Amino acid sequence: MKKLQIFVLFAALMLHQFPLDAQLWKKVDKALTIKSKDLTSEDAVAGIKEALMKGTDNSVDLVSVKDGYFGNREIKIPFPLEVRTIEDKMRAIGLGSEVDKVVLSINRAAEDAANEVKPIFISAIKDMSISDAIGIVNGNDHAATTYLKKKTTSELSVKIKPLIENSLEKVDATRYWDDLIRTYNSIPFVKKMNPDLSEYVTEQAIEGLFIMIAREEEKIRKDPLARTSELLERVFGN
Repeated sequence: MKKLQIFVLFAALMLHQFPLDAQLWKKVDKALTIKSKDLTSEDAVAGIKEALMKGTDNSVDLVSVKDGYFGNREIKIPFPLEVRTIEDKMRAIGLGSEVDKVVLSINRAAEDAANEVKPIFISAIKDMSISDAIGIVNGNDHAATTYLKKKTTSELSVKIKPLIENSLEKVDATRYWDDLIRTYNSIPFVKKMNPDLSEYVTEQAIEGLFIMIAREEEKIRKDPLARTSELLERVFGN
């Protein structure tokens, strides 16, 4: 607060020497007013909610387009790791293209289903308490994302799985997967497998969403240009 008072005194002296025009004075006055106000609990709640709304909206928009998952190395859904022996065996016998079809199609399914999750996020954000918001403001770079993940993962898993299943059918991922598993299981001496593809894609799609939300949160906390409102600047500005 002492630094602010010194700055205001200095600004007043400078204004006396070099008068500003009315528009520029308004900008200076607005900036000083914003920085001099203590952050209230209401500010914290409103600011965190706005940041999360912005972050989730941007994230969903980024992943729910063609190559939103497939074209992003950070969240691209790979062939299921727990059945990597299937991939290795299929590639070894020259059927790598069948594996590639599966990988592309499961990412397309995640992209197709992602746009339906916004209402779940919005509901969790609206239910945020004052203590949650203040904790997030004072927390680490991913505090808001961690809160959202804790509050929504169970509901997301239940609600997005049917969407993923529909999308897997829609983009032929189910057919490619069934064909691949059938071919693999016909290979002599291999252990027969048929893992749950929809469960796997659901988990990976949700994890990818939270990775993107975390990136958006980082931007708002660290990049002034990402704070697109006065409220966000008050809550997250230095």
